Amino acid sequence: MSTKLINNENVAKDHNIAKNTPEKSMSAGSRFSQYRLAGFYLAIVLMVLSAVGLGVRGLNLGLDFTGGYMTEFTTSQSIDKVDMQRQLDTHLNEEYELNSSVTNTLWTVRQADGVSVVIDKAWLTNFAQQSGYDITPQDSVFIGSQVGSELIDNGGLAMLVAGIAMMVYLTWRFEWRLACGSLVALVHDVLVVLGLFSWLGLSFDLTVLAAVLAIIGYSLNDSIVIGDKLREVMGAKSNHTMSDIVDIAVKSTLTRSLITSGTTLATIASIWIFGGQPLQGFAITLFAGVIFGTLSSIAVSATIPQIIGLDPGFYQHRAQELLLNNEP
Repeated sequence: MSTKLINNENVAKDHNIAKNTPEKSMSAGSRFSQYRLAGFYLAIVLMVLSAVGLGVRGLNLGLDFTGGYMTEFTTSQSIDKVDMQRQLDTHLNEEYELNSSVTNTLWTVRQADGVSVVIDKAWLTNFAQQSGYDITPQDSVFIGSQVGSELIDNGGLAMLVAGIAMMVYLTWRFEWRLACGSLVALVHDVLVVLGLFSWLGLSFDLTVLAAVLAIIGYSLNDSIVIGDKLREVMGAKSNHTMSDIVDIAVKSTLTRSLITSGTTLATIASIWIFGGQPLQGFAITLFAGVIFGTLSSIAVSATIPQIIGLDPGFYQHRAQELLLNNEP
């Protein structure tokens, strides 16, 4: 009788474990999938908005691309940027861009090509006498629009070549559907950052272009980590659904991705705060790129392969084919 009661209790416990544990696991996995898909749809919306912004507003190209005059000078004492700009406004009727160093002693004035008044050493000498500032002219150069056009072409070509090279590498390293996920994530990161600059009207210059190229490398690194983990989980748990496999792969790399992104953002924030006006565009680009890159690596690069039909048993089938081909 006691043996029967013990067996009944064990059966009841097993029934409760079988009833509760899978449901809880399935519920948690389902919630994570919903969050991941919500992030994927958010990424799609951001891409659409960015494309619309680039098509309607375009980019506010800086002097590096449009051509114009760049003049540098120093002041013996630190001057508030607002005061310096107010003084320049009384002498310049046309638009210009004023940048300063952290100490507000080194100044850079950028003017578009075709302005009626060009800042040169004679103009600065006259400006110093009228404003009362102790000014020392440093350099004055003209950047032709042809140079800017070449920079745009070369920068676009660099991004195109980088994208093709990454696609080829990822296809060889993993599988073409995983490569497609990484490439879409890469396009997302670059497009959304450019869209941000378009909608906010921020100046797009060479430092921003350099930051965009850096974002490409950062995005690729995150995508490779996700793809490698996805391949590992597919080989070990081919009996799971593709959605569950993606969730397991993303969860196992989530902590690493968040810690890496957090430390990177802290470094970029330091550049943003202490780097001054010349590095502001560079810092904004990298800051936004890391945030959007983390989103795309979690929600885009891992979800695209699932959408376009990656089979959970793909790597096991490939391993079996290799074994069959190597048999005598």
